[in-house]
Amino acid sequence: MNRLGATLLPSQRCVFRVWAPFAESVEVCLDGGARVEPLVRGADGYHSAEVSGIEPGAAYAFRLDSKQARPDPASRLQLDGVHGPSRVVDLAFDWKDVGWRGIALRHYVIYELHVGTFTRAGTFRAAAAELSRLKDLGVTAIELMPVAQFPGARNWGYDGVYPFAAQDSYGGPKELQRLVDECHRVGLAVILDVVYNHFGPEGNYFGEFAPYFTDRYKTPWGSALNFDGPDSEGVRRFFLENALMWLEDFHIDALRLDAVHAIIDRSARPFLEELADAVHRRGEELGRHLYLIGESDLNDPRLVRSSELGGHGLDAMWSDDYHHAAHALLTGESAGYYEDFGQVEHLAQAFRGGMTKPGEYSAHRRRRHGRAASDLRFEQHVVCLQNHDQVGNRMLGERLGELVDFERQKLMAGLTCLSAFVPLLFMGQEYGDPAPFQYFVSHGDPQLVEAVRRGRREEFASFHLEGEAPDPAAREAFERSVLDPELRRSGRHDVLNRLYQRLLGLRKWLAPVSPDEPIAMEGRRVLAVRRDRRAWLLFSFSDRTEAVNVPLSPGAWQRAICSADAAWEGPGCELPERLESAGDVVLKLPPSSFCVYVANAAV
Repeated sequence: MNRLGATLLPSQRCVFRVWAPFAESVEVCLDGGARVEPLVRGADGYHSAEVSGIEPGAAYAFRLDSKQARPDPASRLQLDGVHGPSRVVDLAFDWKDVGWRGIALRHYVIYELHVGTFTRAGTFRAAAAELSRLKDLGVTAIELMPVAQFPGARNWGYDGVYPFAAQDSYGGPKELQRLVDECHRVGLAVILDVVYNHFGPEGNYFGEFAPYFTDRYKTPWGSALNFDGPDSEGVRRFFLENALMWLEDFHIDALRLDAVHAIIDRSARPFLEELADAVHRRGEELGRHLYLIGESDLNDPRLVRSSELGGHGLDAMWSDDYHHAAHALLTGESAGYYEDFGQVEHLAQAFRGGMTKPGEYSAHRRRRHGRAASDLRFEQHVVCLQNHDQVGNRMLGERLGELVDFERQKLMAGLTCLSAFVPLLFMGQEYGDPAPFQYFVSHGDPQLVEAVRRGRREEFASFHLEGEAPDPAAREAFERSVLDPELRRSGRHDVLNRLYQRLLGLRKWLAPVSPDEPIAMEGRRVLAVRRDRRAWLLFSFSDRTEAVNVPLSPGAWQRAICSADAAWEGPGCELPERLESAGDVVLKLPPSSFCVYVANAAV
């Protein structure tokens, strides 16, 4: 039994195992120190022992060289917070998802949510009550922002410090298992956001156990993890085991890997490649679709290319250029990274290959950026118009729907749902929830809180914003961010909700076979996209009606949807519902709208 942490066996026996090469001796302290059992040190720096009389829920900690006891780095539960003892957890679960094999990535429609603010209760159990609604909307996968144990009860999750422990205030590991089981019951896949590029600062005792960190590299969030230096095998094993735990013990379908550009590894076989091999091999053994989705700001297709082609072998990556190009057109914003965007052609480039100007000079970065990715498949790009970063990293956390009028909110819906790529919706987007998503923490260390405040101020300097950012440590920042899903039943919220549902249904029919062929009509602020010669997607960013020449192939065409229609509380759409094309048709597009025409022969 070689798993890290505390592994229960029959007859109240438990194997405790920890990687602690820095310690000559390790003891497991039970019952608040009333019982102390020595672990046996192996030549590889792992200390382990089988201990009797251990029941689920037992509190324990590891004492290194007779010094202060610390929580288990591979703890499965921290009921007393990040400084308290770990708990022994029985991860056996009565799964009802027998026969679940997952969903092909090309069929993913992702709904990103933060467990703490998705519902008033802020728990796994409360999130489970919303699943049928999301399924009816057209969502096929939910993505949970990180749930690894973090300090306090309010945090985005990227300050997690115990990667194996599901956040206790959300309900802990058993409630997470129930949520996943319920997702599979209604036909939804589950993606878990995991952070393998740093540990959070509070409760971080990892450096006392082993060489988890290196000073050779830096990250924006603290010490870099040691993936390629001396004694790095234990670090790599720690995260490999963590990934497989989520996939096996919790039946998670995919992992979203946070900021993989900060996983610095110059070894011949990088950790990401090793992780991809391990996950895909396990998926084959289990007969399940298991995926890895990387977030990176490098625009480097090597992330998802196979190892045979010199890549890391991940399955997909977040492609932010699509968001940046669309956001700049919808809002007119040009500060910060939006400096590189603002033309319709930029969005056309993103439609073609998920990235804008790959390998060209970036004014914002003041260097060349990215690399062409024309060989990638549609499903290897995850795109969005909103996510936790693009909303929450604004100074006030405003959603895009609060920055544009209602017609452009609908245009945003069309852009989110109708690209060829895997779409991601951010919680509440589907009905236009006005709640911001602000940055919030509940650290216990006042100096750390002040450092977070200072960091937020510095982060917004590049956007030249005036005013004060909300205090991330104030409870109000969290409470303002909680959604009110009942809004979807009324007024324009109901209209948006129905529009997203209609678009996600239309998306299934429009599933592409060959790459999209976008045409940027820059002077008219219009993007026309031909899909497989059987459909045209037309997006107008103009503030006035624009007459555009669309090269519809000869034959009969019908209008599938127009966002300006009265049915969507628009000003009215005069575009013909049916038309005959001789090869070119002039169409008058309403301002700030989208419409879709499909060939009659394809219906």
